[in-house]
Amino acid sequence: MKESHQRLLRNNHIWSEKKQEEDADYFKKLSQGQSPEYLWIGCSDSRVPANEVTLTHPGEIFVHRNIANVVIQTDMNLLSVLYFAVDILHVEHVIVCGHYGCGGVSAAMQHEDLGFVNNWLRSIKEVYASHKMELEAIMDLDKRERRLVEWNVIEQTNNLAKTRIVQRAWKNGSLQLHPWVFDCSNGLITELGNKITSLADVEPIFRYRL
Repeated sequence: MKESHQRLLRNNHIWSEKKQEEDADYFKKLSQGQSPEYLWIGCSDSRVPANEVTLTHPGEIFVHRNIANVVIQTDMNLLSVLYFAVDILHVEHVIVCGHYGCGGVSAAMQHEDLGFVNNWLRSIKEVYASHKMELEAIMDLDKRERRLVEWNVIEQTNNLAKTRIVQRAWKNGSLQLHPWVFDCSNGLITELGNKITSLADVEPIFRYRL
């Protein structure tokens, strides 16, 4: 039986040795803790590794990934990561990074019953419904999907701004929310519109008195 997972362990040893050759104290410094400036909320897709596409080192980006980079108000996993990043690590930037060719977004555009996954994709379907007129005016289905990827990133960034965690951070200091999209065809990241930096960027009904 082929044990392809052993390749990962061998590669790990090679990586470790290389790092120590470059800097004998590399792992000593790495083990002393982290103080990242960024929280990256990205898709679980294996083609979009946060550190690699941003040319950053371990310790620079705190990362949370899920299918189609969604921000759902009942997702305790994501909210726990957000709380830890904002309140404990004091990150200054939260990035929601989607990517073109996202399987989750593509699936959300379909009508197939995907069982348990239906529950996860529903929030993306709601994004579609909110922008239905614009999306369905795009006849090319690939271009329509790309636009939904963009709207999904924008709406998930807006969902971050609606959380008490983010709004409390704005009251006590500064925090910037960034909607980004990664293009697998050229490796480039594009900013989608303006960053969100204060309560003034949030619809009044979602603002808390903190």
